[in-house]
This record gives sequence, C-alpha cells and structure tokens, in this order.
Amino acid sequence: MVAVAYTVAFEGIEARLVEVQCAVTPGIPAFTIVGLPDKAVSEARERVRAALTAMAIALPSKRITINLSPADLPKEGSHFDLPIAMALLAALEIIPSEDAEQTVALGELSLDGALVPVIGALPAAMAAAKDARALLCPQACGAEAAWVGAAKVIAPRTLADVVRHYTGQHILPQSEPGEVRNSASIRDLSEVKGQERAKRALEIAAAGRHHLMLVGSPGSGKSMLAARIPGILPPLTAPEALETSMIHSLSGLLDEGGINRERPFREPHHTASMAAIVGGGRTAKPGEISLAHNGVLFMDEFPEFPRMVLETLRQPIETGEVVVARANAHVRYPCRFMLVAAANPCKCGYLADPARACARVPMCGEEYMGRISGPLMDRFDLRVEVPPVAFTDLDLPQDGEKSADVATRVAGARAVQSERFADHPTARVNADAEGHLLEEIATPDTEGRALLVKIAERFGMSARGYHRVLRVARTIADLEGAETVRKAHVAEAVSYRLALSKEV
Repeated sequence: MVAVAYTVAFEGIEARLVEVQCAVTPGIPAFTIVGLPDKAVSEARERVRAALTAMAIALPSKRITINLSPADLPKEGSHFDLPIAMALLAALEIIPSEDAEQTVALGELSLDGALVPVIGALPAAMAAAKDARALLCPQACGAEAAWVGAAKVIAPRTLADVVRHYTGQHILPQSEPGEVRNSASIRDLSEVKGQERAKRALEIAAAGRHHLMLVGSPGSGKSMLAARIPGILPPLTAPEALETSMIHSLSGLLDEGGINRERPFREPHHTASMAAIVGGGRTAKPGEISLAHNGVLFMDEFPEFPRMVLETLRQPIETGEVVVARANAHVRYPCRFMLVAAANPCKCGYLADPARACARVPMCGEEYMGRISGPLMDRFDLRVEVPPVAFTDLDLPQDGEKSADVATRVAGARAVQSERFADHPTARVNADAEGHLLEEIATPDTEGRALLVKIAERFGMSARGYHRVLRVARTIADLEGAETVRKAHVAEAVSYRLALSKEV
C-alpha cells in the first residue's frame, strides 16, 4: 500500500512543496526515511512511532519506507513529523488517502501525540493556497497561518484530533486569523528637547525611506532620536505586512499568530557577526537586514561594527535583497530597509570640545570615522550633526511637535508616492526611483538644476550622490505638497548631503 501526503521545505522565504510518500510492503520489519533528510527529519520515525503507540495504534510487522520527493532537495526541521504521520496513517487505511493528498501538513510530534508549534506556518499556508490544498498545522500556528485567507487552515491540538477529524468523528473548525497587535511602547518625538535639524532629518528620512547618519558627542540624543522613528512611520500596508510577517515567521518571531502592522525596528549590537546582520548560519537563516524589511535598521556605534560587516551592507542597500550562499544552501531574502546609523565623532567622543577632547585631535576623529569606507558613506542620503543640548535647556517645558503631527505629514508624503509609483512594481518610495523614472519625477526647475550642477562640480559629487540628492529633494517637495522640485528643496537636500564631510 502506497499513500501520499504533502509538506514544505523552506528556501529563504519560499516554501517548496514536498511530496511525502509512504510504502508499507512485506519484508523484514523496518522504518526508513529517505530523500535527503537531516538529523531532525531522520529522528521523526521515533517520534511518530511513539505518538502512534500512545494512540494504541501498532505498526505492522512490515517494511515501512518514507520517501521525501524531490529527493535532491535538502529536508530540514522537525515540521516533517506530522506529514510523515499523515502518510503512514493513510497507508494503514486509518484515514482516507484522498484527504491526505489534499492537505499540506507541518508540525512536530511529542511522544504522547501532542502537536508542537513550528516556524514557517505563514509561508507554508501561502504554498498550500497556491496549490489549492488545505493546511494542517499545530493549534498554536493556526492563527498565524489563517492570515493568508486563501487556504483552509485546520489546527488540531493532537494527532488523535487529526484522526478524529479525517474520519468524521469530530470535525475541527477552520482557524481564524490572530489579532493585529499594536505596541504600547511607542516613544514620542515631543520628548526630545532641541535638535530641530535632526528632527527635520528624521521626518525627511521617514517620508522617503532615506538612509540617515547621526553624528554627535556621547549623550547628545542620537539613540533617543532614532528610537522615536517608529512613531512617525506609517503602518505597514497589507502586502507589506504579509511580506514582513513571512520573514518573521521563518525566524519564529510571530507571537501567538498576531500580525503587527507597525514597521519593524531592529537595533543589533555592534558585536553582532556578519551572519547575524546579513543572514547565514548552517541553514542560511535571515539576518537583521531582512528582519528589518519594510522598516528600520538602527546601528548604534556604527564605526565599532567589524569592517567586513559594514562593507556587506553596500550591495543590499542598493538592490533591496540579499543572497545568502552556503555550501548546502543558496537563498534570497528581501531587505528594503531604512538604515539609521549613529556614531561618535571620534574614539573619545569629544572632538569638538577643546576642554574634553583627547591629545590626538583631530587625527583621532579622522581615524575613527575612517572606519566607514567612502563607498558606504556615499550611500547615506542624510548626514546630520547632533550637538549636545545644554543642561539648562533640559528643564524647559516640552514645546516640540508630537510624533502624531509629524506622522500625519509623513503619511501624506507616502500617499503621494504610493500613487506616483502605482504602475512601477519595483518602486514604492522615492528612495527606490532610478534611471528615467528618477528623471521624470525629480528633475528640478531651472534655478534648482543650476544650483545642483554648481554644487556637484564644486565638491566633486559622485553620480550616486547626485541622484540621492534628487531623491531627497523630491521627498522634501512631497512633504511641502509641491508638484515640482524647486531651488529651496535642492538647497536643503544638498545641505544634508555635504554635512560631516569635506567632499561628497
């Protein structure tokens, strides 16, 4: 007797369908799993055997062979337990074989037959919907998988519930999507006193998803400013939320099936490895840049990150995706994020304060900031100096704009960009515009173009820098509600571009 069930194997955020074939044939009693399984998959036979025994189902004294097809695709993870059990139950004619064939299953089995939650339920549901099949997953994963909507999701608590469902003894209800979660820890921009130029840069960066560099002495408020960026960003659109949640699902970061419509804000420590930032490891998992997809990647103490880690950011910043290549894996992850970097001006941090600076000024500042290569610095659209705030100003009452007011302007600018790029699938915000599209939307008026050409010639601006100024100027115009980019918009964009450096 041969029976078939289906599950998935993950390649990046893509879930590839895997056919689980079970053959029960005469011969020396054995339970074998073939088809390039890893250690966790090979051990599934013991978990399945124990779970069936707990249900008083005895395996026949025959040869049981499980084949995972396609056989040349690596199979990793404990989520193969449930589909193997499904195929075996169908082969033993305990559940209908046609029902098993119409189901994509994933889940880990405990020895008593309970189903343990696994990662990847959301992309698995996408694969099931694409193949017009139902999804069977542990109860704890049902709310997450149900967000796809196009696939029927059944979420039993135990393997016995699976048998009762498919034999008609107790039909399980279809799972409902989890709650949309909102964070209660959003910090308000009005709590920051002073730093008006830095606040303005935050607004521009959020409106066009431009990369931002903050440089200032210790305690000047760089991290405090960056922590308030989530409060001014618009919520994720439905497609963006699904994209982001698929990555978080593979990393096990979705809490009880709840989808978060707030944009991710990731802040790795400067001791993080390249695999942690870019992605990798034995199974090529997504890194921080992918977990920050459609959100913000904040890298504090930017020059303290290893040089190799910083240099690997250059290509993902430009392409919006990263390819993680390993000996046993070659996967692609999306990573369209807004990079916000914070740094002290030098090792001691007091380069501009003669009373507190070290004896190596200004050489120490050049060496410290020199850890950031020119090509990487060239990718920052906005560069802002964050001066220290006088302690006497800290006692003044809050008089700055609230995050909600800034968020309204940012949302308005994003809405303009959504309409502008509606027919361009590769561009969503001004930071994505390039080539003829950039010329079409961001060509300044006569005075603005003359100013930009003069600045470019005077400071030896690179072609990348020239285009990034145009993108920022377009965003400034969007915030103002202007249809064309004017001289004032170009001047403000250039002022951010030329900050912190002697040349562009």
